[in-house]
Amino acid sequence: METIISGVGSYLPERVVTNDDLAKIVETSDEWIRSRSGIAQRHFAAEDEASSDLATAAAWAALDQAGLKPRDIGLIIVATVTPDKTFPSTAVYVQDKIGAPPGIAFDISAACAGFLYALNIANDFIKTGQVKHALVIGAEKLSCFLDWDDRATCVLFGDGAGAVVLSGEEPQTARNPRGILATYLSSDGRLAKHLYADGGPSSTGTVGKVRMNGKEVFRNAVEQISNAVFEVTERAKVSRHEIDWFVPHQANIRIIESCGKRLELDESKVIVTIDKHANTSSASIPLALDAGIRDGRIKRGQLLVFAALGGGLAWGSALARY
Repeated sequence: METIISGVGSYLPERVVTNDDLAKIVETSDEWIRSRSGIAQRHFAAEDEASSDLATAAAWAALDQAGLKPRDIGLIIVATVTPDKTFPSTAVYVQDKIGAPPGIAFDISAACAGFLYALNIANDFIKTGQVKHALVIGAEKLSCFLDWDDRATCVLFGDGAGAVVLSGEEPQTARNPRGILATYLSSDGRLAKHLYADGGPSSTGTVGKVRMNGKEVFRNAVEQISNAVFEVTERAKVSRHEIDWFVPHQANIRIIESCGKRLELDESKVIVTIDKHANTSSASIPLALDAGIRDGRIKRGQLLVFAALGGGLAWGSALARY
């Protein structure tokens, strides 16, 4: 079976927060934020909006594009570090809200790399014939645990959700396979101290706040994201020069530009949404993918590579023919 990306959707909360808005409550400025991150604005969810609400809206959009109904979905995976509750999973709330029948539903936590981890798992479910259609969602309400006294981190994040529907289809030709061609995942717990939340149910009994060593995250991100792309293209026996679009995690414009140069990819082949979305963790890749599809840049048959690094530190990549 080939794992096809049959539908993509996204959702951004209504409230837009600009850098100038943040400058009213944090010692910062539009120039300071833009020069260091490339971010101009972000979206923040309403107090009564949970991650499952964001995920559900993105799921509906992806189902609509795929031409499928909730009853067709056999697997729902939500990648998130901001679940509705400690348990049950956010995925079961999405399952209920879209009216999907009983099936497999669970969350995974791999921070900014979460969407790629979920994509890999869903791909295996489809290729082994366990399900026909799967919903893979990255959804985050990061505004709920930002430290507004830490200007180095609080200005970097936003809320949102992106979803893809993966479908198993019989191969049309062995020479030009479609869908997900290869994936690569890795992590190194020795580096967890550089990007984490300082709370948790079994340690502090609190949600905690985001903590980051920006210098170390930047260095590791450029190295590991680039290496992940090298690895996944080698696994698929595809030249990097065949890539039509690089859809990276949207953490920092300087990271994205540095990775593009290391990969020898022209900037015209890179999807960038960080200026409008900020860092939405596991939601950033599907949000960027949806933006590229809906504005007409990404077209069927093109070769896409996704890559991300986040807390863990965890990183990964995926190569797909859309």
